[in-house]
Amino acid sequence: MATQVTATAQRGSTFLQVAIALQTLTIFLQAVSAGLLLTSSYGEVLHSVGARVMYGASMLYLLAAVLAWKPGGGSPRPVRHASGFLVLASVQVVLGIAHVPSFHLPLGVLMFGLSVLALARR
Repeated sequence: MATQVTATAQRGSTFLQVAIALQTLTIFLQAVSAGLLLTSSYGEVLHSVGARVMYGASMLYLLAAVLAWKPGGGSPRPVRHASGFLVLASVQVVLGIAHVPSFHLPLGVLMFGLSVLALARR
């Protein structure tokens, strides 16, 4: 029985690492598309699509955290981190839609830093 719990915990931990890596990558690509937004005609479309993908990656991170915690018996800490990150992503989307770059840009930098930190901790 302990072997099965360990295998389940390992799968949940791997899924969590992949979800955090995907989230970190999508946030980085949002920074790239923000630069394109300023310099090209297609940057706005890329940034808009990227925002949806980044938000989806944040939801995937939360799902992975719950799956690593509940069935695998892991710590609930990643669930709190992922929930907080989803809240930040929601605020980021609202600020982007409202065209408030004075908060949108620094929050994006903060989110990238927090995501890299979460990735390094795993």
